[in-house]
Amino acid sequence: MAGSGREGGVRILAAGTAECTSFLAGLRDRAEGTPARVEEEVRAILEDVRARGDAAVFDCARRFDGAALTAATVRVSDDERRAGAQELAAADREALALAARRIEAFHQRQRRETWSFNEPDGSVLGQMVRPLRRVGIYVPGGRAAYPSTVLMAAVPARVAGVPEVILCTPCGADLRVNPPVLAAAELAGVSAIYRVGGAHAVAALAFGTGSIPRVDKIVGPGNIYVAAAKRLVFGAVGIDMIAGPTEVVVVADETARPDWVAADLLAQAEHDPVAAPIAIVTSRPLAEKVAEALGAQVAALPRRGVAAAALEAHGAVIVVGRVGEALGVANAIAPEHLGLMVADPWRWLPEVENAGAVFLGGATPEVAGDYLAGPNHVLPTGGTARFASPLAVDDFVKRTSFAALTPNALQGMAPDLARLARLEGLEGHARSVEIRLT
Repeated sequence: MAGSGREGGVRILAAGTAECTSFLAGLRDRAEGTPARVEEEVRAILEDVRARGDAAVFDCARRFDGAALTAATVRVSDDERRAGAQELAAADREALALAARRIEAFHQRQRRETWSFNEPDGSVLGQMVRPLRRVGIYVPGGRAAYPSTVLMAAVPARVAGVPEVILCTPCGADLRVNPPVLAAAELAGVSAIYRVGGAHAVAALAFGTGSIPRVDKIVGPGNIYVAAAKRLVFGAVGIDMIAGPTEVVVVADETARPDWVAADLLAQAEHDPVAAPIAIVTSRPLAEKVAEALGAQVAALPRRGVAAAALEAHGAVIVVGRVGEALGVANAIAPEHLGLMVADPWRWLPEVENAGAVFLGGATPEVAGDYLAGPNHVLPTGGTARFASPLAVDDFVKRTSFAALTPNALQGMAPDLARLARLEGLEGHARSVEIRLT
């Protein structure tokens, strides 16, 4: 197989070589753990917010965002929400509304219902499904605004029946919250918006302050400090997942258009300089064409500095011999996004074991999943698609099992119940059954 090299600002690697093996290992290392310095800083913020509440949150907002918040200004008023939403052009509001409808239609199919069944002896067994009472959504700021993340988190929560949805997002010194975020929050039925971000926002949601109520679960992506905070508050509050830098893998054969492959890689590369844009292709000539297209397209991007840094640090075009081999590499990566730009993508879908979301065929860009297709774009990253799933309605409900035995049913079970209890050395368990038989 052809050797490795670098063209168009991206490395070209031959699968199975030492260089490719080292690159793939580096992807795993990139996603594992939190630097000790970051965890130490975040832990201090969490402890401060837990101890001092609003005062600590406002100190952090001033320190990190230059925002002079008070109890009177931390919450976005209803008038400001409506005014911000109206700042959007009508066509933009309509596009957000279309996205909200499609996201809702997809997630409605995920709903679970309470169920029960009767056994022949008259016993009843079942499971109650109930929504969480209050959830917190974290929406990043910084490099870009993400109204799509508002919809992807809040709409499934509402479908699940969550009565109170709290949103936290950072603001600047002018205290202004991005108007598209406000518009999306209005569409999704968000209950309250607080203009705080970072680890201190996670702490406020997890522990509660005088101004920000404690929630039952925190969902949504964020930077390394937000991710560390979510990891550390888990247990005091539920979380969806620990989201890391974005990643995309595109599997392509000779039927794929190299410029389309390159465009999908850059759509993720422009998010973050530590994003991982990777193509796995079935020939060296195709790899070279993809690399050439990347070089041409990145130069024309407004965010070319970010995208070029991602390509340089974590991007690659990996050359394999066939599509099946490509999917083996993709499954080992377990990417957040997986594109199948191959002649018959449906043939290969059953071979996908590990991916957050799959996009079949050249007519399905990953960007469709970011905004309008309907499936959730809050996805497992850093190889966690091996065991984790996209954000879903299930993340906003809890399940409680129940059992109601008849006296005859208990009588029939009693010998085995007592035997199993004593097998574990738990005499009190056994006696709690036998006392009911006298």
